[in-house]
Amino acid sequence: MMNLILQGVEVNNSDLRAIAKLTAADSIERITGEAFRLINAAYSDAVPDYCASAELDFAFVAAQRKLSDFKLIAMDMDSTLLAIESIDEIADMLHIKPQVAAITLQTMQGEISFEESLIRRTQLLKGLHQDALQNVYDERVRLSPGAERMLAQARQAGLKTMVISGGFTFFTERIKAKLELDFAAANVLAIDNQHLTGEVVGEIIGREGKARVLKQICDTLGLQRAQVIAIGDGANDLGMMAEAGVSIAYHAKPIVRKAATYAINHVGLEGVVNLFD
Repeated sequence: MMNLILQGVEVNNSDLRAIAKLTAADSIERITGEAFRLINAAYSDAVPDYCASAELDFAFVAAQRKLSDFKLIAMDMDSTLLAIESIDEIADMLHIKPQVAAITLQTMQGEISFEESLIRRTQLLKGLHQDALQNVYDERVRLSPGAERMLAQARQAGLKTMVISGGFTFFTERIKAKLELDFAAANVLAIDNQHLTGEVVGEIIGREGKARVLKQICDTLGLQRAQVIAIGDGANDLGMMAEAGVSIAYHAKPIVRKAATYAINHVGLEGVVNLFD
């Protein structure tokens, strides 16, 4: 049997009752706040459209599926774990944020390869003093809503935590330490005489690279794909998400929502842990 998880910024009782009727659910349970579980709900083609109009996130999840069934949660960093695109904020220090953000958007929508995008965006940062990176971290970095709750509950359930980013190690290493993550992987910015050279050191971690890193960690931990949750928002996350038993599109582009197991469009990252017992 399946349960239907409903979440939103505001969930009306009338909507809960209407969806319960559509799915012939046995009962409605409150999970927490504005998250609800409809017990023994049958899939209905009417649910996606109804939830879209009511601004609700929905997910049909196998009954008794527990968070502790998983052993690793892997997250993209920019616009997923963090509420910013770090490279766009770096570009803002050079007053070229619109140019860089436009390339970022093309990448996330899958219009150009991540590797090409990162090379082009990094070249635009040439000459920036490395202190600007610390300024971005101190002044611009914000966690996505619900991030700390999600991580705390994941740890409590016994999961390892990891950030895999197409961004830069300058940020992932600090986020890893701040949030006490178990693993982090990202690209390395080339710096010479305290200034960015406009280049990336070594092989770029893009769509294929993210998948490769996740597989390596799973091999190290002895994990099967079914034991992994992966969360992302852009096309370069699709490889990583394909390596996970459960993939979650978080406030994501359409190409990612279509490929993911579940999509979270309205609530914060706490919505991930609300999916499971």
